[in-house]
Amino acid sequence: MLKIYQFSKSYSSGFTLEIQSLELKQGTHLIKGENGSGKSTLFKAIAGIHAFEGEIILEGVSLQQQPVKFRKLVNYAEAEPQFPDFLSLDDLILFVSKAKEASSSQIAHLKEAFGVNNYAANSISSYSSGMLKKASLLLAFLGTPKLIILDEPFTTIDAEAQQNLLGIIKNKKAKGINFLISSHHLPDMQEFEFTSIQQLINGKLINR
Repeated sequence: MLKIYQFSKSYSSGFTLEIQSLELKQGTHLIKGENGSGKSTLFKAIAGIHAFEGEIILEGVSLQQQPVKFRKLVNYAEAEPQFPDFLSLDDLILFVSKAKEASSSQIAHLKEAFGVNNYAANSISSYSSGMLKKASLLLAFLGTPKLIILDEPFTTIDAEAQQNLLGIIKNKKAKGINFLISSHHLPDMQEFEFTSIQQLINGKLINR
């Protein structure tokens, strides 16, 4: 499903994330690590946001050689999402749904599932941290991606939203969609049958 070779991403601070070789098969994979271990760096690279050295291939599509095609296969929700204050969630949905070719019925279903209908037309500047997180998660499920990356998806949202998110993930898993998840807090570990658990320590990946 996902192959990473000779990956390297360095920062001026001196921190470097390096992965010589990693192959993840179809399924749901957990990436563990303390803050600053490189989880978000890895996720942003796979999502096509951060430049890097090396190669990332998903379903036979190379991010370096076919960046547009690759990005259509991957959806990503950040741990601490930020959006332009003057936009609304409806504006963001309109933009992302065009790029991801999401249907109106899918949009309506996700808005209901995440409970955002009451504020989707309001500007982002009025959103709480929980509302922002729900917005980011909703966008990550638009379209028909092959891989959905969720960075700390269960933080800042309430218990009901967590359960709704679990249900959405289960539904997508049943349809063959793959997941990369990082989380310090999973509502119920038994809800997940992880295909693999990877541990990041100081920019180095350890397969468990």
